[in-house]
Amino acid sequence: MSKNNYYCVIMAGGLGQRFWPYSRKALPKQFLDFFGTKQTLLQDTFNRYKQIVPEEQIYVTTHKDYKRLVMEQIPEIKEEQIIVEDVRRNTAPSIAYASYVIKKINPDATIVVAPSDHLILKDEVFKEAILKGLEFASHSEKLVTLGVKPSRPETGYGYIQITDKKEKDFFKVKTFVEKPAREFAEMFVQSNEFYWNSGIFIWHVNVILKAFQELMPDICPRVESDKPDFASCPNISIDYGIMEKADNVYVQLCDFGWADLGTWDALYETSPKDANANVIINSNTLLYDCRDNIVLVPENNLAVLQGLEGYLVAVRDNAILVCKKDDQNAIRKFVNDAEIKFGDKFS
Repeated sequence: MSKNNYYCVIMAGGLGQRFWPYSRKALPKQFLDFFGTKQTLLQDTFNRYKQIVPEEQIYVTTHKDYKRLVMEQIPEIKEEQIIVEDVRRNTAPSIAYASYVIKKINPDATIVVAPSDHLILKDEVFKEAILKGLEFASHSEKLVTLGVKPSRPETGYGYIQITDKKEKDFFKVKTFVEKPAREFAEMFVQSNEFYWNSGIFIWHVNVILKAFQELMPDICPRVESDKPDFASCPNISIDYGIMEKADNVYVQLCDFGWADLGTWDALYETSPKDANANVIINSNTLLYDCRDNIVLVPENNLAVLQGLEGYLVAVRDNAILVCKKDDQNAIRKFVNDAEIKFGDKFS
């Protein structure tokens, strides 16, 4: 199929609360430069996909508060390529509306849906994988998700279990498992039947819209309109709403150096470390007897740390966070508690 029928939807409307206090409501993680490359996560994602899909066929879904940021960071795209949500309702309503918009433009579109917070280390391998998935999905009735062979028992990722049934190099999915407990994650890695769910999806526009009509018919009348009613949509992800229920989901097994930068722990795992396994992100530091930490402070500041092991030290603007780096669930509690006590002052 011609690239003229290939489209991309980049999802960039999240709050990124698990990266607080570096990620804030006014400037969440997708709009930040984590690695000192002068490129934000969103810009990296756009630049990655414009090697695969024509620029004019890349769409960005985001919350209304971030439309200006998207336009500033990706000046190459036109305003009509930004799909704005006035109310956050997770990824299912967002993807349903984006699919409706694209179908009106091209009823033979094949779409890759991509989060804006991924790290990809092998760009050429990634490009080949996406093109292979687009080609397969363009002439099949399949919903394709990209699976990554796990390198460790990660509890922050979702997993996909595959069956022996396959078409070409695409395996039929048996089940999805969201963020398992440690003991189950260890079993999954050892079994060779489970793969990390990358959250990257590929499908023909008619196939995904048919899935919405069959599995989430309540969403369709709310978003298949020039003025979508997001407020009345359920707050549900595409994984729960469609992928876990559909019987035509296939997984493409990939190895392109992938990481989902959804948590501080994920950032730690994918970042270079010093001799004592500390990760220092664009920060001036003096560390004494410190091991297995992650540190991020503003450019003109100095962090002097002694005797810390397994901690996260993160500073941005008016908030300082020092906590155990492996306790990711605690960060959501900290954000909620801060909002309850101080309102939006520190969120």
